[in-house]
Amino acid sequence: MKIVAQFEIPYYQYLNEQSQLSEDAPDLAKNTEHLIYLYRQMVLNRVFDTKAIALQRTGKMGTYPSSRGQEAVFVGIGDAMPKDDILVPYYRDAATLMERGVNLVDILLYWGGDERGNLFADPNNNFPYAVPISTQVLHAVGAATALKIRKEKRAVLTVCGDGGTSEGDFYEAMNVAGVWKLPIVFVVSNNQWAISVPRSEQTAAKTIAQKAIAAGFSGEQVDGNDVIAVCHRVSEAMKCAREKNEPTLIEMVCYRQSDHTTADDASRYEPTHSRAEEWKKEPIIRLRNYLEKIHAWSSEKEEALLAECTSKMEKVVQTYLDTPPAETVSVFDYLYETLPDIYVEQRERL
Repeated sequence: MKIVAQFEIPYYQYLNEQSQLSEDAPDLAKNTEHLIYLYRQMVLNRVFDTKAIALQRTGKMGTYPSSRGQEAVFVGIGDAMPKDDILVPYYRDAATLMERGVNLVDILLYWGGDERGNLFADPNNNFPYAVPISTQVLHAVGAATALKIRKEKRAVLTVCGDGGTSEGDFYEAMNVAGVWKLPIVFVVSNNQWAISVPRSEQTAAKTIAQKAIAAGFSGEQVDGNDVIAVCHRVSEAMKCAREKNEPTLIEMVCYRQSDHTTADDASRYEPTHSRAEEWKKEPIIRLRNYLEKIHAWSSEKEEALLAECTSKMEKVVQTYLDTPPAETVSVFDYLYETLPDIYVEQRERL
């Protein structure tokens, strides 16, 4: 017997649960102004998230997927991606889209059932939401293939949840990316729950990151509650994809501090006290404590930020509520270039 191959999965964390910075932290950790920006964006996302849930609960919006507790993942991804690289999101990427210039009103419109909300800013570089599980990773591979054929020095990043890695689409996309050496980064937001199924029942693999090994490229784990680690590792992976056509799989380890969506009730299956334990690791308090330690943040600044975010969200919500609904006949207008006669009659009747 001989060993023909061995593999390792690295784990990256720079700002730990006690808000202590490691000695090998990247330059970003020394950029206090940028850290404050990231903190502000995470807080804004949480305020947005809370307001969106309230809109759904009061019947003013449809089903909504919360990102509470995962703010570092989505803000960090959006911050690390150059604007001309391509994002192929799933359904929990509101903060990432926000970082890439998408109007918050559009995000509310989409979850309110108005497809006009899917007409994102910069649609050539931001794909629309994908609600079906992991279908978007195949779309991302297609986009990455196009970039390689055109010899463009750009890259694609796509996101799914831990449950999405159990889909055949995910493995097919990974396999193609490895064989064709595509400029793509796969990010898995491992929030420990695929709706009601725990990560332990999703896969027997010790890590999700190691699924990259079978596809022939590198995988790594990142502390998804450490926004510094998220930004740095995504930036490095995107650079590798862009310059070397080398894919990467990044598993962001975090916890879903909410129901799967507002149509779910996690109390039926989630162990008691698990959220409280995981909340000790959450990203916003972690960064705030660090900023306070280095005298870059204060309770006065926090109060002003919350007031600013609340005021901004009130304006966003009012714009959303004041947006006139799309004309009913528009369901026909975007279906065919030339409408068949049977639909012409139906459209006229409507």
